[in-house]
Amino acid sequence: MIKILYLEDENYLGKIVKESLTSRGYDINHVVDGADVMRTFRSFNPDICVLDVMVPNIDGFELGSLIKKEDSSMPIIFLTAKNQTNDILQGFKSGGNDYIKKPFSMEELIVRIENILRLSKPNYNATKGLKIPIGQYYFKYDKFELTHKSEIISLSHRENELIYLFSQNLNKKIDRRYILNALWGDDSLYNSRNLDVYIRKIRVYFEKDPKIRITTLRGVGYFMSVEE
Repeated sequence: MIKILYLEDENYLGKIVKESLTSRGYDINHVVDGADVMRTFRSFNPDICVLDVMVPNIDGFELGSLIKKEDSSMPIIFLTAKNQTNDILQGFKSGGNDYIKKPFSMEELIVRIENILRLSKPNYNATKGLKIPIGQYYFKYDKFELTHKSEIISLSHRENELIYLFSQNLNKKIDRRYILNALWGDDSLYNSRNLDVYIRKIRVYFEKDPKIRITTLRGVGYFMSVEE
């Protein structure tokens, strides 16, 4: 199991990212204070570090430099709302392999993590062969496919991520804000309308199995159910 040391002091964002990455099979150690990072790094022995830059006590850039001094091959991704060229350059000078601007989508973060892991760990492939049964359908995450008998439905990146969220939360309520932050990085009105479009498309994809329902919980979120 790939271990990720994740530094983020925003509780809501940290919870979303940790839950989303955990559901994909990663082992996440979430730290909220920069002062605790090095101790956790030594005891946890992560495969990759994902560090927010603006955190209490010691910023992510300084921590990146300290981590690289102890393990020069450790992959590091910086997360920050800063988007000036000098800040980006500082991130790379501090040992970062990649730099993601906030707000970000889970789709983007996962792709960046997996790309870096493939480069640093040649045998790594987190989602190869992942085949999830959903009623009469099979969802193939790594192939961006949903299959029903002999029919193959090709999925876009966000359709793929949305179905993955539902597949990991069958017969459970999913908060609308959680989905928006996971797929787009924020819950703006524009993204909210986009989500409505994707939900309608996903319902059409699953309409050949009458036992599968995606229910809208007004003002709350969604509920994907599969009858026994």
